[in-house]
Amino acid sequence: MVKQQSIELEQAVVRFSGDSGDGMQLTGSLFSSISAVLGNEISTFPDFPSEIRAPHGEIGGVSSCQVHVGSGKVYTPGDQADILVAMNPAALKVNAKDVKKHGAIIYDVDSFEKKDLEKATFTTDNPFAELNISDTIQLIPLQLTTLTKESLKDSGLDNKAIVRSKNMFALGLACWLFNQPMEQAIHLLETKFNDKQSLLASNIKVLTDGYNYGNNLHLTLSRFIVDKSHDVQKGRYTSINGNTAAAYGLIAAAEKAGLPLFLGSYPITPATDIMQELAARKDVGAKVVQAEDEIAGITTAIGAAFAGNLAATNTSGPGLALKSEAIGLAVMAELPLVIVDVQRAGPSTGMPTKTEQTDLLQALYGRNGECPAVVIAASTPANCFHYTYMASKIALEHSTPVIVLTDAFIGNGSSLWKLPKLAELPAIKPNFVKPDMQGCKVTARDEVTKARYWSFPGMEGFLHRNGGLEKDYDKGSISTEARNHEKMVKTRAAKIDYIANVIPDVEIVGDKDADTLVIGWGSTVGHLTTAVEELNKKGKKMALAQFTYINPLPKNAAEVIRKYKKVVVCELNTGQFATYLRSQVQGVEFLQCNKIQGQPFTVAELVENLMCQ
Repeated sequence: MVKQQSIELEQAVVRFSGDSGDGMQLTGSLFSSISAVLGNEISTFPDFPSEIRAPHGEIGGVSSCQVHVGSGKVYTPGDQADILVAMNPAALKVNAKDVKKHGAIIYDVDSFEKKDLEKATFTTDNPFAELNISDTIQLIPLQLTTLTKESLKDSGLDNKAIVRSKNMFALGLACWLFNQPMEQAIHLLETKFNDKQSLLASNIKVLTDGYNYGNNLHLTLSRFIVDKSHDVQKGRYTSINGNTAAAYGLIAAAEKAGLPLFLGSYPITPATDIMQELAARKDVGAKVVQAEDEIAGITTAIGAAFAGNLAATNTSGPGLALKSEAIGLAVMAELPLVIVDVQRAGPSTGMPTKTEQTDLLQALYGRNGECPAVVIAASTPANCFHYTYMASKIALEHSTPVIVLTDAFIGNGSSLWKLPKLAELPAIKPNFVKPDMQGCKVTARDEVTKARYWSFPGMEGFLHRNGGLEKDYDKGSISTEARNHEKMVKTRAAKIDYIANVIPDVEIVGDKDADTLVIGWGSTVGHLTTAVEELNKKGKKMALAQFTYINPLPKNAAEVIRKYKKVVVCELNTGQFATYLRSQVQGVEFLQCNKIQGQPFTVAELVENLMCQ
């Protein structure tokens, strides 16, 4: 008998794939959470169809969740998978091309019958030969459905519920393959199914049976160990997705500012989870209104800001379009407001579950009149917390709406997150009117920052009305006088411009002697960082500037960009940030690298494109 060996890996990528009803997102989420608890760096990429009931067994219905775990820095979910778990032929067909040489494919032979192959449009009874899968890839056939039925035959569950549990059998196998302790997996299941004890018991049983099946049969010659990350600072960590992190950022900001938190919202993919997370947090005083539409969602938030709350709304691209007039109202009324836009592929309904960076110009300019707003872009699932927090700080301290751009990739994806201590977060000092300002006009503003002082109902001596009509600079009353309007327009612009003084400079990473500067913004940071590192190892000297503060740009942005002979802007659209930079930084030729496929960049395609620039 050949002795099984354990191989230590610096990183590994596992992709779980099947029908939308096979629980692939839950499986990937649990596997990533276990890895995070064990001290691994993680990055995940959930990818699923937009249909509520996607076609069963067909290519259009394939759902997958890819998890990249590592003992060092993990910047991306990985281009290719070391292990693919395929629940049916359609999952195999969609994902086989992304399995690394010397990787492995675990598949459910019970779901590879003739009818299943036909649904996935295979024309032969040998899908592996038809896909020309390399003989270096290990094929591991398992009767996942049969084994799950055997495991749960005495559970009392009906056949449909039993078959749906095969994802837990697959998770048990993955835990065995990567030497992950069952205790952590069971603890996570106990947390998730605490109020459904019968379901909890069956999931724990089939999970454990999956682990034991792999252990008893030695399904592979090797098992893998991904050591704890060497780069992780001491502290408490968890796995978090971007939408949850954004919700937590709002909660933390309200607590730090000493204000009640209000979210006015309307469900929209892929942003709804922010609303759902806050709705479940009445324990910290979060107030959530699910309004009848997007417009009502933001206008309730504006009302809450007028009344003295940290007010926010969340949405995606189509909702941002509907909210545009109300954002203009918040700009004119000079009220603090946070708008979180989780971008998706468009236009219109487009591809609601797929990712793109196509709302940038809408966030910058998508309102009538001269209507400037602050725009920030989070770059990882974990730092959605930080940038939503900072958006709240800027909104409250500078009396302005702030738009936070995330996207489906980081909104749904997960990464390792160090739980912050509230005391260590930056102070938030809302721009309230001061007690010694009694008798001043309620429209008074700080003449340095140009931010209007914030007064709200209940503040004695500051009774006032507010609205969308232009106001007299000195009196605050309605004004249509020409020169006053021009002064107010310039004042509102100057207020946004001043914020460049309180945001950090853009940082440059990579080769300090580089002639080429790669520019990205938002969620492309992981792929661009990895690509630039690989190119520098190949001797092609490059540096990277990743922007998170978009409007206003950091004060050093133009100076930094002009230092380089060649500048390439990479983004998941047709060139929106490049277009914006051309208007802000003159005398520079901005080359472009773009992708509009509803998918994030891969490192390989970035390396290939940048090598040719």
